[in-house]
Amino acid sequence: QVQLVESGGGLVQAGGSLRLSCAASGSIFNIRAMGWYRQAPGKQRELVATITSGGITNYADSVKGRFTISRDNAKNTVYLQMNSLKAEDTAVYYCTQASSGYYMSTSYWGQGTQVTVSS
Repeated sequence: QVQLVESGGGLVQAGGSLRLSCAASGSIFNIRAMGWYRQAPGKQRELVATITSGGITNYADSVKGRFTISRDNAKNTVYLQMNSLKAEDTAVYYCTQASSGYYMSTSYWGQGTQVTVSS
């Protein structure tokens, strides 16, 4: 059974940085694409960033140039480095895993971690 466990959320001031981590177990991590979604109160869930098994990344326009997704296959971990945070980045962030090396659809979700950016 696949488990995705996020950590690293918290409260930060606008302009600050946070790094989210997601430890994966129960699957062959290095052949799966990974992603990060977020959902703010009253808003639809948004795909923030994805990374293929080969390391190709993709970002939502709202976070391009500020967020970086990366992966460490030796540690079965994916990261989301978030810089220049804005109040509108406040949301629950979810780690996700795709069913293949390219991000076509989401197969598994983590439990989420809260990120709050104070203005």
